[in-house]
Order: sequence, then C-alpha cells, then structure tokens
Amino acid sequence: MLLVSAWLWCLPAQALTEAEQQDTNSEAASVSAEPVASNQEIEQQPVDSDKPDIAETPGAVNVPTAGNITDKDTVIATKPDQVNDQDIKQRISGIYSEIEGLKALSVTVSQGVVSISGEVPNEKKAQQAISLANRVSDVVAVEDRISRTLDVQDNVTPVISSLNQQIRAFIQALPLLVVAILVFAAVVWFGSWLARRESLWQRITPNPFIAELLAQTVKVLFFIIALLLGLSLMGAEAIIGTLLGGAGVIGIAVGFAVKDTIENYIASLMLSIRQPFQARDLVSINGQQGIVVRLTSRATILMTSDGNQLRLPNSEVFKGTILNYTKNPERRFTFQLGVDANDDPLAAIKVGLEAVNSLDFVLDNPKAVCIITEVGDSNIMLEFQVWVDQTDTDIMKARSIAIREAKHALEDHGFSLPEPIYRLRFNQDVEHAIMQLHSALSGESAESTEYDNSFVANNPKLIEALSKQIAALNNQAKPDTVQKEQAKQRAKQILGDKAVKEIFDAKPDPKLMQKVEEEIQDHSGDKDLLDGNSPQE
Repeated sequence: MLLVSAWLWCLPAQALTEAEQQDTNSEAASVSAEPVASNQEIEQQPVDSDKPDIAETPGAVNVPTAGNITDKDTVIATKPDQVNDQDIKQRISGIYSEIEGLKALSVTVSQGVVSISGEVPNEKKAQQAISLANRVSDVVAVEDRISRTLDVQDNVTPVISSLNQQIRAFIQALPLLVVAILVFAAVVWFGSWLARRESLWQRITPNPFIAELLAQTVKVLFFIIALLLGLSLMGAEAIIGTLLGGAGVIGIAVGFAVKDTIENYIASLMLSIRQPFQARDLVSINGQQGIVVRLTSRATILMTSDGNQLRLPNSEVFKGTILNYTKNPERRFTFQLGVDANDDPLAAIKVGLEAVNSLDFVLDNPKAVCIITEVGDSNIMLEFQVWVDQTDTDIMKARSIAIREAKHALEDHGFSLPEPIYRLRFNQDVEHAIMQLHSALSGESAESTEYDNSFVANNPKLIEALSKQIAALNNQAKPDTVQKEQAKQRAKQILGDKAVKEIFDAKPDPKLMQKVEEEIQDHSGDKDLLDGNSPQE
C-alpha cells in the first residue's frame, strides 16, 4: 500500500513533466526551424493601440485595449543593429502554431515590441505565450492583449485528456508495480526471517538484550532497503529524498518527545552489559531494599521483605547507588546493651560474648566483638558486633535472638541493666522545712527544736525514724527481686515448649523465597536481561 500510494502521488508530477517536455520539444523544434527567407519583403503593419487585432468573440473575457507590457530584463541598445520585426513575428507565430491552445494568437511586432492578441482558454496559457515571446532574441517588450475565454470545454478537455493519459500510464505501469511490490515483500520477509534467528544472534553476542537489539536493527534495515528498491523500480526516486528528509525531521521531534524513554532504554542496555546484580541477590537501590527478580528493558523488579513487587526505572537504577548484600555472604549486625555504672564493663563484655558465640548462626571467623561506646551518668553502653552468613540466615531474626541471649546472660550473672536514677539536692531552707514537717507528724513542737547542721546527729528519734524507713525500702526491694525470678521461671516454662522452636530459627523466610522463585520462573512478562554466564561488574 505504501508503494502504491507513492506511485499514485507521483503520477500527476510525471504527467506534468511529460507535458512540459512536449512543450519544450515543440518550442525547441520551432526555435531550431529555418526562418522564412529574409529577402522576402513583407510590409509590416504598425501597431494600432486604438483598434484590436481580432473581433470579440461572444462569451470571451477581453482585456483592455492598452494591454499589460512586460519588459525584458536586458539592456536596450541606443543604436541597435538592424532588426527585422518581420523575422521576430514569424518566429513567434511559428512557435505558437506548434503548441496546443496558442494557435489562435496573433502577433504584431514594431521596433522589437511584440503585441500578442487573440484568445486562450485560461491564464496559464496566456502566461506561457508571454514567456515564450520574451525568450526570442531581439524582443524588447511584450504587450499583453490576450483574451482569457475561460470556456468550460476548453478548460475541461485538457484535464480529461491528462487524466486519460495518467490512467493509461498507470495501466502500462501495473506489471512494474506488481514486480516492485513482490520485491518489497520478499526483502521484508527475508529481514523478518533473519531477525527471528535467535541462535544466530546469541552466537554473535552472549548478551540477550544486545542480541535482540541487533535483530531488530537488521529487521528495520531490510525494511528500508526494500522500500528503496520498490520506489526505484517504479521510477519514484524523487520520493526517496523527501521520505529521508521527512524521517530526519520526525526523528528529531520524536527524540525530544521521548527523551526519558530513550534514556531508560540506554540505561537498560548498559545494565544488561555491566550486570551489577543477579537474580535472587539482596540489594538496596537508592534506599529501596529487596530481592532481585528480573531485569527488563524498562525496569528492575525487586521483591520486598513484605512480599510486594517493586519496579524501579532502569534510568534511576543505572544512576543510583546500589548496595549488593549478596556479593559478600558475610554480613555484620550490631546492637547495644547497657550495664550499671558500678559494674565492671570488661566482665559484662565477656559474659555477653560467650552468650552470643554460643548461637549456631554466629560465625567464628570473623569473630564477634564488643566495645564500650559511651559512659553515661548511670550506665555504660556496650555495642556488640556479630557476623553471620546471610545466605542461610535472616539478619533481622539473628539480631533479635542475639539481643535476647546477651540480655539474659548479663542478668543471670548479676549485671543490672540501667534504670533511670535521679539525685535530689536540697539547700538548708528546704531541709528546715522537711524537719518541721517531720516534727509535726511525730507530735513534737517545732519551736522547741533547734534546726542547725547538727540537728540530725543530736536527734535520736529522727535517726530511728529514718532507719525504719530505710528498712521498709529494703523490704520493698525484695518483692521486686522475687518478681524478676518469677518472670524468669515463667519464661523458661513457656520457652521450654517444643512448638516455639521456630522463634529461634534464624533461617530466611521460606515463603518469601518461594514467591521470589515463582516470579523468576514466570516468563509471561518482559524478557529477563540478567544472564548468569555474562561477566559481572
């Protein structure tokens, strides 16, 4: 259909070119023809500007008596050579006699000024007559006295004749058009067949994305070659330049419109070559963490820890920060615990590390370590740094279990975890008010008691009361210790159940890995560009 449309579009231009060539050939034949013998003396009639040379024809559109004068763009000599006006007249009349539509024109010449009168069908023929007269040598100017009849028959007949010529030309060109279509279809089919040879392109390049790109490029190239061959066979070479120019302009406009899409496509190409990650790798891309499912020509697909699919545009992935946890299976996690400021931190470190190293998922090399990070008002902060193999260990589960075991080990060895401690300091006025309140509560008169710095030491009743209060506080502390012991026994009883073993299981979530495998095996979407055999960055 494209070839047929191009051919039909070219037919009017070809017909017009043929007509112009016929006119030019006729003109050339007239110009090259032998002029009438110059020895024949023919009396020249002067141009009468008041009388037309021909009678008016009913229905014709007449121009004014003084017609338009067209000057020739040449220098007029002051003393011209001998110019025979009769020769100019005969030359122009001979040319008009050979051109359809100009045979009825009458020509008069005086001093090199040509006056053309008569009837023509339309303005186009009139302008053709004036142009031909101006091209004859020794013509100074041309006076237009031509009547444009605008007759229906005279104007419709050439159009019908031209259409008949085009139809005949189309019928004659049908065999050539069929051959051009067959050639176009054969070349396009061969290009498509060659593009579908996946094994060939994979042997040329191991990268699946580049192989697909090469196949599509070859397909487009064969289509362009087929189009050029078809147009060349039909003789429509002029359209080729127009199509190429238009394609260039359209390509620039489309390039600006789909700039982001092109950028994403190029990023996909670079990622497929560099292979910064593989399927099932745990990565963090611009703060987005997940397990790699596949790399498509448009996006990188991750499976997040909560089982959701995350699609990241490849342009952002290529320019972003990629943290690949799977490249190094050994991974470290940290946590902090505090002990009382009165405890020895080295002893606490030893107890905590023994508890952490007893866990199965903790690696012996690199060894777990513990450092003191801060000494506060009432506590000492210890930071435990533990290494695990993340290929078979869930980092979050392992950290949770390690914190629990270290905390219990410290408590079992008598280390107190820090609690908020506040120290209150009173000045003498506040102390005096407290003593007055105590005397009122004990029934003593506040006026009979001297409150100075030695008041507490000289008041045995107050000392006795304070001793009782301290003992009461100590008695209140014992129930707290009892509650802690009871909580530990209750936890041991609960954790002793075999059904809670899953709580201490630090292996990766099998359900999440199952979802990842299902996504990887699903080939209904875009083609995966990740190739385990390709070199990785």
